Amino acid sequence: MAENGKIPTVVLVDDEAMVVDSLNSFLTLETEYEVVSFTSAKEALDYVRENEVDIVVSDYLMPEMDGITFLAKVRDLKPEVPRIILTGYADKENAIKAINEVGLFQYVEKPWNNDDLLIILRNGIEKLQLIKRLQDKIGEINDAYAELQGLHREIVKTFV
Repeated sequence: MAENGKIPTVVLVDDEAMVVDSLNSFLTLETEYEVVSFTSAKEALDYVRENEVDIVVSDYLMPEMDGITFLAKVRDLKPEVPRIILTGYADKENAIKAINEVGLFQYVEKPWNNDDLLIILRNGIEKLQLIKRLQDKIGEINDAYAELQGLHREIVKTFV
């Protein structure tokens, strides 16, 4: 569970219903995450656009939109959300392309190891939580700085 008491949301996308069902069942049994699954990248993108998500896991090869394209669109919508690509094709060229083009958090080969996947998801969600905390602190610092600037202007007015 997230620090703020919100249950993290994991978005799963794979054109194979069996893979989605397997991952969904596993994560539902083994975690407290809210798991939202799709067999359509376009539907998943609509969901990501309209909802708060904490991590996105996508298959690499899908018919309507490949995983790299999908995750690039997720990055454009929510750049801070960690993105993971799942693939049955372990070619290093595509892994490097995906990592560089999409800023992937992780590249996972099928068949995945459940324990490793849980660690990857937990680490990705923790990364997002740290980013959000950092953004909150930066906001607090900016607010304090603006307040100090206002006080400085008032002091200058008083003595000029």
